[in-house]
Amino acid sequence: MAKATKKQALGRGLSALLKDPQNDIQSAEDKNADKLVGHIVELDLDSVEVNPFQPRTSFNEDNLKELASSIRELGVIQPITVRKLDFDKYQLVSGERRYRASKLVGLETIPAYIRIANDQESLEMALVENIQRQDLDPIEISLSYQRLIDEINLTQEQLSERIGKNRSTIANYLRLLKLDPIIQTGMRDGFMSMGHGRALINVSDPQKQLEIYEKILQKSLSVRETEQLVREVNEGSKPAKTSKKTAAVPTSYKKGIKEFSEYLGTKVDVKVTKKGSGKLSIPFSSEEDFIRLKKLIQGED
Repeated sequence: MAKATKKQALGRGLSALLKDPQNDIQSAEDKNADKLVGHIVELDLDSVEVNPFQPRTSFNEDNLKELASSIRELGVIQPITVRKLDFDKYQLVSGERRYRASKLVGLETIPAYIRIANDQESLEMALVENIQRQDLDPIEISLSYQRLIDEINLTQEQLSERIGKNRSTIANYLRLLKLDPIIQTGMRDGFMSMGHGRALINVSDPQKQLEIYEKILQKSLSVRETEQLVREVNEGSKPAKTSKKTAAVPTSYKKGIKEFSEYLGTKVDVKVTKKGSGKLSIPFSSEEDFIRLKKLIQGED
């Protein structure tokens, strides 16, 4: 919890810096710009406007209300991104759902990353440097990877080359962002590890994800125990395999089965379906036994 408070205080400090007309940062070369690029800032919602060229124009009201409920409970986990228009004026780059949901809740401020003129290279350097830090939690790393992909327009392969990480490692971090926000918060607060999160990703039902998360907290489950629980949940949710209906072996077959068994020197198994088709199984105990049976069937001496 102390970590979260520290981040919020830092965001408020930067907000005060941005509200000072004497420090109106317009480009990456301006004084104090390095304190802004790559950092989270608490912005007044009223100072942010939506992008008129946003291709997405319709938002599902039910999903928006669900997000608003999550934000009311946990706050905005993933900051929005805005670009600076003028003094204390910003325009959304990404995160309109989070922006709208925050307004529904009645928040006055929202955590944001601010893009300023000619800060592309500075932003990339700041994000890459941030990723190399040792005290980042898995979700912070995931968000940094996602920002590099979205805002610097990198593919996962290009990102892999820039930061010296395997593509599979990057993909595993990015998948964590698909977890329920409550679970993401638990990871950020250190209640469970990335290994637990990677196991939970394999559960497609969000409600079951949360149920397993509660068990992790209540029983202090290890990653291996969590993986086992996930397997059990997934296997329990799969429809039972339907086997072909078999019929009783007709009496007329039984004499022939006995003769087969006596001739081959091994018990022969016959299964017959209700449609009349069937399968004849002849077991063998070793390679030599297999060769013996083969010779008998082929009529060889």
